[in-house]
Amino acid sequence: MALFFDQDWFAARLAERGLSRTVLAAAAGMTEGELALAWKDQRELSAREVGIFAELLGVEPAEIADRAGVSTPTPGGDPIARIAALERQVAELQTRLARLERGAR
Repeated sequence: MALFFDQDWFAARLAERGLSRTVLAAAAGMTEGELALAWKDQRELSAREVGIFAELLGVEPAEIADRAGVSTPTPGGDPIARIAALERQVAELQTRLARLERGAR
């Protein structure tokens, strides 16, 4: 269980990047409900989620882990592969969003 989730810090980083909690959750493969639980210190982020959040928010995984009160280790791995995976996820989200926007008109 997370010890402390810095909601204000995460909200500010999302705003700086022009992202929403919905995008953050989707990129990490989480439901909005799961993200809401993390936001309320009722669910701890996994190392994978920490890594994805770090890439999207442009900070080191250790910063995310610290701000989320995570006790799990931060992810390592190939940063190029992580970036490529995130780019694929963002492209998929953009496609889905465009479909939704076309349907709403």
